Amino acid sequence: MKLKTTDLRLEKTSWAFPEQYDVFLGEQCIGYLRLRNGIFRADYPECSAFGENTVYMANPKGDGEFEDDEREHFLDEACKALIAAHERATGEGP
Repeated sequence: MKLKTTDLRLEKTSWAFPEQYDVFLGEQCIGYLRLRNGIFRADYPECSAFGENTVYMANPKGDGEFEDDEREHFLDEACKALIAAHERATGEGP
């Protein structure tokens, strides 16, 4: 089965700077998203202090929080990267 970004659920874990989320596929946490100091990253399958699990990075305009016009785009791109990493790791991909 090919996963879609709509198969994922994001839970915001910080309501102040930095903007961050845990990403779930069903009940399994498969990723961590964080925007801090102008750097947005997605880590699979969990947060890593030194970025060794980072599967996506970008530099949005927002510093510790997305600008309203960019949040959807960057979250979607990060979720696509998490899906690809999950499919590679589990052999569930194409």
